[in-house]
Amino acid sequence: MPAIHITDVEAAINYWREKKPSPDGITLAPEIRALAEVYALMVFYHEDEADERSFPPQALAAWRTWYDTTPDTPCIAICSTSQGDAVCKGCGRTFGEVQRWPEMTPAEKRSTWRRITIEGDAWRFNRYAERAAEGPRSPADPEVQAG
Repeated sequence: MPAIHITDVEAAINYWREKKPSPDGITLAPEIRALAEVYALMVFYHEDEADERSFPPQALAAWRTWYDTTPDTPCIAICSTSQGDAVCKGCGRTFGEVQRWPEMTPAEKRSTWRRITIEGDAWRFNRYAERAAEGPRSPADPEVQAG
């Protein structure tokens, strides 16, 4: 079940608060209001995650707009799954996640991002953190082709 974590709902709310601040300190933009309703229900029911299919359309659209501002892939162009590792040393994704990435939903991708960030032991989080900050590299880059 693809699920959206409450921290992603919070991040989307903060994105929209910055993008469309309240003119009077009370009024909320429609995107914030839609996300706040989902957030309130999650808090009320003590849920950390909500099925993306259960989001009202306006809340899902607001979340997707925020999601589109996040990096798509954790790849840092050092893929050890191509060398037979079950989990990539570079990005922390499993072989299956690397293979399925293009077909994964945004909620599935964010779930993977959350797991690898919590684990924090992939090279993207330590030894190659500066490379991860640059974003994914193009396969046409000579450095990527070399290894």
